[in-house]
Amino acid sequence: MTTHSKLIIAIDGHSSCGKSTMAKDLAKHFGYKYIDTGAMYRAVTFFVIKNKLFTGKIIDEKLLQQAFKENQINIEFKYNPIRLNSETLLNGKNIEQEIRGIEVSELVSPIAVIPFVRHELVALQREMGKEGGIVMDGRDIGTNVFPNADLKIFLTADPKIRAERRFKELKEKGQDVTFDEILKNVKERDFIDSNRKTHPLKQAEDAILIDNSYITIKEQVQKVIKLVNQVLNKKTEREN
Repeated sequence: MTTHSKLIIAIDGHSSCGKSTMAKDLAKHFGYKYIDTGAMYRAVTFFVIKNKLFTGKIIDEKLLQQAFKENQINIEFKYNPIRLNSETLLNGKNIEQEIRGIEVSELVSPIAVIPFVRHELVALQREMGKEGGIVMDGRDIGTNVFPNADLKIFLTADPKIRAERRFKELKEKGQDVTFDEILKNVKERDFIDSNRKTHPLKQAEDAILIDNSYITIKEQVQKVIKLVNQVLNKKTEREN
C-alpha cells in the first residue's frame, strides 16, 4: 500500500454494538491508527466525576468549560505492546480501566451533548486524523468530524443483544451490575445520542449499514475488510 492511498475510515453507531472491536481489528489489519472517540468523552466524564463537577446528572458546565480553557483536560492515546491495543491517558495517567465502568457509562451521554465539549473534542479528533491512515469510531464521525471520509460504516444491533454483550463484559471484569441496569443504560444512551441538538447520532447518507445482531465478529470483520479493499482499489486507480 502506498502512502498516498491511506484512508480515513469512519465508524458510527449505537452504544455497545462493537464499534471499537471492529475499528481495532481494521486498524490492525491495515496498519492504521485507531482513535476511540467514545473514550475521549469517557475521559472527560471521568474528569468530571473525579473533580465532583456534577449533581446527579446535572453537570457544572461553567467549571468544566474553565477546566478546558485552563488546559486541565489533556487526552492522549498510547499503544500497549503487551495488550496490543491503544489505551486512554488523561493528563498523562492511564485511565483505560476506570472509564469502562457503569459510573462513567451513566454520565457520559449528558456530557457528550454539551456543545463546547463536542467542539473541543471534535477539533482534537480532526487534528489526529488529518493525515489519513486512521480508523475512528464514535457517534458523529461520518456526519460531522469527517464528512468526507473515504469509507463510512454505521453499526447497530438489537438493544437487548447489546445489553447482553455489555453485561457479560462487565461481569467478566468483576463489576457488580444487573442486566436490567445495563439495558436501561443502553436505551437511555440511544435516546440521548439520537436526540441531542448538537450533531446527533444518525446514519450518514453514504454510510453502509451493518446490523451485527446475529453475525460473528469474524464475519463482520471479513465483510468490512472487503469494503475497505474495494475503496482502496478505486482510490489507487484514480490516483494513478
